Amino acid sequence: MARFADIVGQEQLKEHLQNAVRLNKVSHAYLINGERSCGKEFVAKIFAAALQCETPVTLEGRVEPCGECHSCKQMATGNQPDVIFLSHEKPGTIGVEDIRSQINGTVAIKPYSSRYKIYMINDGEKMTVQAQNALLKTLEEPPEYVVILILTANVETLLSTILSRCAVLNMKPVRDSQVKRFLMETMQLPDYKADICVAFARGNIGKAKMLASSEDFDRVKEEAVTLLKYINDMEISEIVAAIKKISEYKLDVNDYMDILAIWYRDVLLFKATHDVNHLIFRGEIQAIKKVADRSTYEGLEKVISALEKSKERLNANVNFDLTMELLLLTIKENS
Repeated sequence: MARFADIVGQEQLKEHLQNAVRLNKVSHAYLINGERSCGKEFVAKIFAAALQCETPVTLEGRVEPCGECHSCKQMATGNQPDVIFLSHEKPGTIGVEDIRSQINGTVAIKPYSSRYKIYMINDGEKMTVQAQNALLKTLEEPPEYVVILILTANVETLLSTILSRCAVLNMKPVRDSQVKRFLMETMQLPDYKADICVAFARGNIGKAKMLASSEDFDRVKEEAVTLLKYINDMEISEIVAAIKKISEYKLDVNDYMDILAIWYRDVLLFKATHDVNHLIFRGEIQAIKKVADRSTYEGLEKVISALEKSKERLNANVNFDLTMELLLLTIKENS
């Protein structure tokens, strides 16, 4: 069973939650804010387990769920009756009826077997304004045994009245060295592969784990690098065919754009320093050297600028094929 000690990084957040349990100063509502895949639900479940644990363990002033009591065993199997996960029929929206039926309509029922009745709302940013106003009624006067955990990737979508009634905890990027150590020790990744995952994860431990175990990511990365290595020799029809293939990848397009950006960051870095040690794609040093030798600093800056603009356009839903064609032609002309 997972414990606070299993959370990579997030020291301040862990200390706050552990102290709440240890000192019996538990707020009625917590809002955990952080980007997707950063581990919000992992943290929330450990906190819930510690709150419900019948015999919590304290080591060096830090509280952990024991992992052995009836409640901990229920948490481990996802069957703790007093930890309720909000569900919603519409995938993109948490509506007012979801809140009324699953929270407001049940808060008066005391916990079955535990000290607390814990409600967990994942994707809190999906709550409509009406849903948030309905939740506010419970947050204003919650029964003493109720704890509400709201997990969100975008705190700005929540009403100020919701925020003012929650203890707001922000997930912070994990240091690269910690992410790398986790990948190498826990997931048995070799050094070079861990470096690549760390570069793409940017402090997001969940994303690092996903990339480390994704065969799709490895394949797409290899194909993207091959495209960049040979783009100077490609005809327009071949570039168009490459764009079609990119659109069929299951990988998030932002991750694909990051592959291109990190490749050119390596090219620029090598051109400036001739140092292999700090390259992410150091296994491709011959190709990187070749591109660095034939490219100007001005050309590389144009490519990197085009990558940023393309990312912005794609996030604004500008036509994918047109955006990628302009980008790849800019790359072909300047590298």
